[in-house]
Amino acid sequence: MPISPMMQHYLQTKEQNPNALLFYRLGDFYEMFFDDAKTASDELGLTLTGRDCGLSERAPMCGVPYHAVDVYVKKLIEKGYKVAICEQMEDPALAKGMVKREVVRVITPGTIIEPTMLDETSASYIAAVYVQKTRSGMAYCDLSTGEFCVCMCDDLAHLQGQINMINPNELITNDLQTVKRLAPGIPISGQSEENYKYNNASRTVRQQFLKNVDELGLADARYVVQAAGALLVYIESTLKSTLSHIISIDRVETSKHMFIDANATRSLELLSTISGSKKGSLLSVLDKAATSMGSRLIRNWIEQPLYDKDEIEKRLTAIQEFLYAPIALAALRETLDEVRDIERLLSKIACDSESPRDCIALLNTLSLMPSIISSGSEFTGKYISELFGSIETLDELRDLLSEAISPEAPAMLKDGGVIKEGYSQELDSLRDISQNGRTYISSMEQQEREKTGIKNLRIGYNHVFGYYIDVTKSFQSLVPANYIRKQTLANSERYISEELKELETRILGADESARRLEAALFAKIRDKIKDDIDAIARIAYAIKTIDALSTFAYVARENEYIRPSINTEGVYSIKDGRHPCVENSIGRNEFVPNDTNLNSTDRIMIITGPNMAGKSTYMRQVALIVLMAHIGSFAPASEADIALTGRIFTRVGASDDLYGGRSTFMVEMSEMATILNSADKNSLLLLDEVGRGTSTYDGLSIAWASVEYIASEKCGAKTLFATHYHELSELEGRLDGVINYRVTAKEEGEDVIFLRKLVKGGEDRSYGVAVAKLAGLPKSVITRARQILARLEVDDLQKGTIGQSILDKHTNGGNKQIAFTEFAPLQLTEEIAALDIDGFTPIEALNKLYELKEKARRI
Repeated sequence: MPISPMMQHYLQTKEQNPNALLFYRLGDFYEMFFDDAKTASDELGLTLTGRDCGLSERAPMCGVPYHAVDVYVKKLIEKGYKVAICEQMEDPALAKGMVKREVVRVITPGTIIEPTMLDETSASYIAAVYVQKTRSGMAYCDLSTGEFCVCMCDDLAHLQGQINMINPNELITNDLQTVKRLAPGIPISGQSEENYKYNNASRTVRQQFLKNVDELGLADARYVVQAAGALLVYIESTLKSTLSHIISIDRVETSKHMFIDANATRSLELLSTISGSKKGSLLSVLDKAATSMGSRLIRNWIEQPLYDKDEIEKRLTAIQEFLYAPIALAALRETLDEVRDIERLLSKIACDSESPRDCIALLNTLSLMPSIISSGSEFTGKYISELFGSIETLDELRDLLSEAISPEAPAMLKDGGVIKEGYSQELDSLRDISQNGRTYISSMEQQEREKTGIKNLRIGYNHVFGYYIDVTKSFQSLVPANYIRKQTLANSERYISEELKELETRILGADESARRLEAALFAKIRDKIKDDIDAIARIAYAIKTIDALSTFAYVARENEYIRPSINTEGVYSIKDGRHPCVENSIGRNEFVPNDTNLNSTDRIMIITGPNMAGKSTYMRQVALIVLMAHIGSFAPASEADIALTGRIFTRVGASDDLYGGRSTFMVEMSEMATILNSADKNSLLLLDEVGRGTSTYDGLSIAWASVEYIASEKCGAKTLFATHYHELSELEGRLDGVINYRVTAKEEGEDVIFLRKLVKGGEDRSYGVAVAKLAGLPKSVITRARQILARLEVDDLQKGTIGQSILDKHTNGGNKQIAFTEFAPLQLTEEIAALDIDGFTPIEALNKLYELKEKARRI
């Protein structure tokens, strides 16, 4: 038996899309066959059936309803699959032979544009990376909004930082092995070198943006052009539509943005808490935006803080202007609350896939533009005025949508009732006939009775020959000559007439004709919307920026934030600084504020104090205040003068990397290696308990040496260094730039009260036993721990501190400070000098000599 034509087409289509699950439209379902059906059945929990298709065995089959396809596709994408959508390209009722079908989309993790499958507050990026040895170019795009950016990376660490910053949902590259190492966990696919060839890529970029590469400012960044070209080719091959909503390429100058690596983003809880919740993060504090567009922009600003004083000041000035006009600000935010997400509508406009309700959302948003523009008249600052000035009312498009689209339009065009009554007389007539057909038949029936005198004349309908005129045999003599006999029954005759058949054609075809006409009218409306896509994009940009800035003003007012100053002298001066997330949790009146002063003289704060006293909270709050200033936000303090900061690094908390085969300590040391190799005088470092994952002497030696390195000219970064190695307090006054601080606590008997206040000076106690008691350790354990601690403290007093020993004068060394790397040889020398040689037996002398040799070998 030959394979059926439908299945032949399915197999041909599947062969063209081998790496995607093929959703093949059959009527009201998307069906999958063979291996795709088995996979989908397992992953989606669908019932696996079969279909006769001309093969010896039935083809495995499963399907999903077309109206719920987004739900199923989203699940498959989240599980790492790609999905090809094969759609019916003609009306089955009108098709001659097999219905024509084509793949209209290949949906991948980075090419999703459907709002139901996206997080409305987060961007959804797909990125292309072109790697050539250590240099690379990257292009990334959010297809749902049309944002398209490129950047040049000088080394692989820089590239990894950029990938971490945008966190794309999908990556394509010419160097699969390298990029997989840099971006574990992100779906990555290798692409043909042909797609990255400069001439091909340059041509693609020019065609898309109708500009020369020189005009785009990319002529000096060959790799960037190659990445952009390859990305455009990939997008067009999956989206299978024009990219008219991508109206520009933005070149990201990495030198104008602060660098924050993945560790800092996580440990500072910028986007989510350590547990993964948005609540409690900096984003949750700042994101009070009225629109989803504004929420995405605020998230983007947090991910990419500025390193450009003028741009920072521009945002701060705009926020201040909003803040000083509270009534106008409240009115503006109330209006913005009604604005819909027209930025994500751009991709649907470009693909001709906007729904009737999308049109209503666009109409409602455009109707708000006059009010928003009027609100802008309250503000005179240059930046705000430019934003409001770029908003267009698009009166013609707004009027068209108002006249054409019904306010009660359904979600789908096929459901009908999309076009407003009165917009098209022809459509209104067809709807009238379709909806009132029975009335027209009754009217004709009455007219025929009056014309013929046949009082019991009746017009009926059946599926054999449609509408008919029924006349009983007692009135046969009155039947007019224009009636045509169709059927004879026992008691009556059935007739038709030309007039009746004409009415029948109008009634039975009215619904289908109305549906086709409505679809044609809606297609013309889509074309009109597409004509204004650039203007809609400009409106979306202005609205989301106004929303983000006004939100920062609102948050500043609600939380009593102040405008920070930005300096280029390396000074961090914060008075009454607060942690924005913690104070939101416990209440502003309960939070204990603290000052911070770092400058060219006091560069490194060694922070000691009890466990649970708030050292980590304090360090994080300093970093968050610095970061908030760099995103252009007001900050939680009474005064804040913040140095322009190029990088923030954190070494706070660690865990095993079991998959990578690294212990907690190895993870910590790897992070420290990155920090010390990358930090410079424009960096801010937060280092918490460096060296705690190994033995006391090893950990202290690493912490000590790290402080010395940071204080040197090789680094020179401003640093907050929290530690329980109290020996590091010995560095104040002996190492330039180091100053001691401690978080205070008060003892009451065997208990301790944490005062949370930072003061100058070192602390030589950690109160760990007291904290263990608070945690609920058994009483016997606490009692024994106090006994052991008391004995150790006595021994320590008798022996003297390790820190002082490190700094003690070396023989012939005068007052020179001894580096920690020199301390072990010094210990060995002192041990040899103290030997009582006369008391050794020959064998003891040989054993001791061997022991000293082994110690010397290990140094």
